[in-house]
Amino acid sequence: MRRVLMLASVSSMLDQFNMPNIKLLQEMGYKVDVACNMKEGNTSSEQRVNDFKEELRQLNIDYFQIDFARNITKVRLNVTAYKQLKKLLQEKKYNFIHCHSPIGGVIGRLVSRSTRTKVIYTAHGFHFFKSAPLINWLLYYPIEHYLSKYTDILITINKEDHDIANKKFKAKDITYIPGIGIDTKKFGGSSIDRESKRTEMGVASTDTVLLSVGELIERKNHSVVIKALAKLANPNVKYYICGRGQLEAELIKLAKDNQVEDQVFFLGYRTDVSDIYKAADLFVFPSLQEGLPVALMEAISTGLPVVASKIRGNTDLISNGEGGFLVSHSDVHGYVIAIEKVMSDYSLKEQFKNRNVEYIKKFELVNVQKIMKTIYSRI
Repeated sequence: MRRVLMLASVSSMLDQFNMPNIKLLQEMGYKVDVACNMKEGNTSSEQRVNDFKEELRQLNIDYFQIDFARNITKVRLNVTAYKQLKKLLQEKKYNFIHCHSPIGGVIGRLVSRSTRTKVIYTAHGFHFFKSAPLINWLLYYPIEHYLSKYTDILITINKEDHDIANKKFKAKDITYIPGIGIDTKKFGGSSIDRESKRTEMGVASTDTVLLSVGELIERKNHSVVIKALAKLANPNVKYYICGRGQLEAELIKLAKDNQVEDQVFFLGYRTDVSDIYKAADLFVFPSLQEGLPVALMEAISTGLPVVASKIRGNTDLISNGEGGFLVSHSDVHGYVIAIEKVMSDYSLKEQFKNRNVEYIKKFELVNVQKIMKTIYSRI
């Protein structure tokens, strides 16, 4: 039997971003196993991790705990993960493995080299990019450059990463795909009643809802929107954030310090995000770093206008004045201006909506899956 391993540092990455690939491999006749850290580092709730395990069992997918650390500097833990993964590969004799996440990509390729296992690595956004700190280039670039020569197929999901990989790396095969794919029917075709959802969320008829979806971590940069909300000085503008993370208490304090605590709502991990998009008026996405952001693709597919940071990945999806506005990630005043422009111009919102629902079609899941089938066939 042909057997393949899907690998990532944490289970939430496989759950949220890779189930279509797992099901595609099964359709192609592979027995699929999963390896990741299911105990620590996940962005989803403990209940969701348990539900994910049950879904894997229902699909006849074996899963293995690998004690990956999400931080590359935690050497002892990642040495343990290396040994665990090497033992697994030696026992199972996989036809190939498909790695995701920086840690999964590093350890997966090192182990594959030692066990002579073919490997695909999807880079969901290199940690080095045009505006990245110098330390990122000094630490991550040499590692990715070195390991590229032990990569059978390197997949990139945004244009900047693809250009760097083509010019600098030595992978046997370098392929661009338009992200992980978005199910536009799920997000664009939701039949949820908008007003009922807004009522459920406590939104008044006179309120304007700003929405962000992402972990409460520094990289997602929610603080700039809270500061912009204070400068807007409009109590009818409400900011809802879907996501969990270590900065929740800090962000709550920031909202209180800026006297907008009654306008900022932390919704935590949600399973009804597709419905919440429908209840929003504007999607704000101020990240410091992205690969090709799924949350932004989901928002675009619902027709929401966007105000986003002008960074790699976001610029693959939004052009300034086309679908939304792009702002420097630290420019609080820029966010204020952009939000006000969208809020005050109904025709502009309709223009952005029409552009977004049409533009997102090139990132449709069915198109990405056709490319992935070709990639899996090549290896």
